[in-house]
Amino acid sequence: MKKLDDYRLLIKTKEYIPIMIGGMGVDISTPAMALEGARLGGIAHLSDALICAVSDRYLKTSYVKNRFAKNKASAHLNNKAFAQFDLQEVADATRNLVSSTMEKKKGPGDIFINLMEKLTMNNPRETLQARLIGALDGGIDGISLGAGLHLSSFDLMKDHPRFRDVKLGIIVSSQRALKLFLKRTARLKRYPDFIVVEGPLAGGHLGFGLDDWFKFDLKTITLEVMELLKKESLDIPVIPAGGIFTGSDAVNLIEAGASAVQVATRFTVTKESGLPDKAKQAYFEAKEEDIVVNLVSPTGYPMRMLTQSPCIGAGTKPNCESMGYILDREGDCSYIEAYRQAKEQQPDNISVKDKTCLCTQMRGYNTWTCGHLTSRLKETSQRADDGIYRQLTTEEVFNDYRYGTGQ
Repeated sequence: MKKLDDYRLLIKTKEYIPIMIGGMGVDISTPAMALEGARLGGIAHLSDALICAVSDRYLKTSYVKNRFAKNKASAHLNNKAFAQFDLQEVADATRNLVSSTMEKKKGPGDIFINLMEKLTMNNPRETLQARLIGALDGGIDGISLGAGLHLSSFDLMKDHPRFRDVKLGIIVSSQRALKLFLKRTARLKRYPDFIVVEGPLAGGHLGFGLDDWFKFDLKTITLEVMELLKKESLDIPVIPAGGIFTGSDAVNLIEAGASAVQVATRFTVTKESGLPDKAKQAYFEAKEEDIVVNLVSPTGYPMRMLTQSPCIGAGTKPNCESMGYILDREGDCSYIEAYRQAKEQQPDNISVKDKTCLCTQMRGYNTWTCGHLTSRLKETSQRADDGIYRQLTTEEVFNDYRYGTGQ
């Protein structure tokens, strides 16, 4: 029986074990996890979600504290256009987190970063460029462009000296989205080096509609993407993601023409994951009916999460003065209005049902986003007499994908 280890992924001129660990925020994909993935010969991601707050955690900077001090005098204003990010700080936070991780890197694999377009940060274009340039300056091996179409992202990097050499990829959920992206990048004569096809069973934000995500199939979308590349005479590795729970699942996709797989759900509960132990145990204990797709994210994207997530129904005061990563260019976010209405209706017991303060709740690990197959995590562990499930290491999960057969 074929194993994932029988195959190799080639990006540019470098060969990898065909396992890519997806970028999970906020800081679920820790530097420790990324370093392990690279040491084992695969590709593992950092995430740029709330990058300044993550920098504060690891590098003892004070970006969040200083930002609040700068903006607190205007905290009473409903419009948060005043809460602009300092572009140099954003670039520095990204560069320093990346470089501090890259300095520790060992092994034959690589470390990438997942950079999200939907983190609009009150200044979508400039803050995205600051993060892209910061990652390149920090020496990142590769960048995966996620959570958006990224039609201008290559333009934002084109003058950087590493633009042609660093490994650049796009995450898409349809052939149509990829076609739009390729049309823009063709003008620069710089095509992506890999394409991640994220299907409807992935965790976190989805590139599908709330009411029809279940009508789509990862393998079908992957084949459609490969068909487009063939039509355009482009030889680019295609890496499916979402709902790939075992090595055998991965082999089935590679035999259908994929070059590797991206996986994440099983790594959320590893020892290196940034999730608190309480959350990891909730993931282990989850049943199928506990996993839902809803619209509580103020980004407008559907999001898959556990119904037990503490963020659901919370009455968190908008924290844009400190965070504000979802603010649009007008200084607004759909959660601000939802909070205002809830406060008017029940000022002494605020509960926002429709939306969540994504920045604050994700920073506190209260938004338990998850993959569709999270209820299977209990199959991968052993439960002790005290009811606690054992956490595997990143290496154990990686090698189970690499060498495992069957389900």
